Amino acid sequence: MNIKSLLQLAGIFLVPFLVVLIPTIIGHRFGIYRRKDQDELQHAPVGTVVGSAFALLAFMLAFTFQIATNKYDARKELLLDEVTNIRTTYLRAGLLKEPMRSDAKKLLLEYIDIRAELARDTSTLSSALLSSQQILNKLWNYAEELADEDRSSEVYALFTQSVNDLFDNFNQRITMTFEYRIPPLVMWILLAVAFFTMLTIGYQFGISGKGSFRINVFLAIIFAIVMFLIISLDRPETGLARLNQKPVFSLEKQLHEMQINDSLRIPANQPSSLGQPKVTGSQ
Repeated sequence: MNIKSLLQLAGIFLVPFLVVLIPTIIGHRFGIYRRKDQDELQHAPVGTVVGSAFALLAFMLAFTFQIATNKYDARKELLLDEVTNIRTTYLRAGLLKEPMRSDAKKLLLEYIDIRAELARDTSTLSSALLSSQQILNKLWNYAEELADEDRSSEVYALFTQSVNDLFDNFNQRITMTFEYRIPPLVMWILLAVAFFTMLTIGYQFGISGKGSFRINVFLAIIFAIVMFLIISLDRPETGLARLNQKPVFSLEKQLHEMQINDSLRIPANQPSSLGQPKVTGSQ
């Protein structure tokens, strides 16, 4: 992990931490100052306001966390769909004629290798996206050639549909992973609610004389951890809330084994020595 990534992770934690700690300290100091002037403030119904603010903050946290978890679940479903589509396309490529059959299978092997390599090392993201797009374009060119050759072939239609599903899955995963985020307005409102909530609880600590700096820090850490989790789920490029990539690795292994078996298979037009009588001695 490079320095830029570490600074990004530190910022994800520190910003929510300071959003809670600073207003709590300010409210605490202001509450102490007000209590010195008016002792009856400690009996004021500030606790009711604090309880209402905390309830609103809890609602906003739950709402934002739900958005992040829904996105995580959608990414998981898209991963499984992609694995299924790659395998289906590879099997249907076996129905094509040569040399298109071998070329299509080779491209799909390169495609799953790129996906597996990206799962191991996310730093190859840019090159992986470019290479994947190029492979998909070549597969679609094959589909266009097949359509020009015979538009009524069911076999060709199945292959074309599989390639189209790969395209859809590729675009959906990019959109869900890198473009769909928790709306900035939601994040700003959540931070604003947290700021004023902690301001009120700090004020209550001040007028009651029961608060301390350790409690303030403790509250800030709790809020920062929750926000850290939410942002990690929303931004998979941080590498902290990554999906289980075992289905990709398993498919990579399966396709390579199938490719090896295909290469060892005896061609149909080549006579087999099995079942032929042995020739011994001289004729």
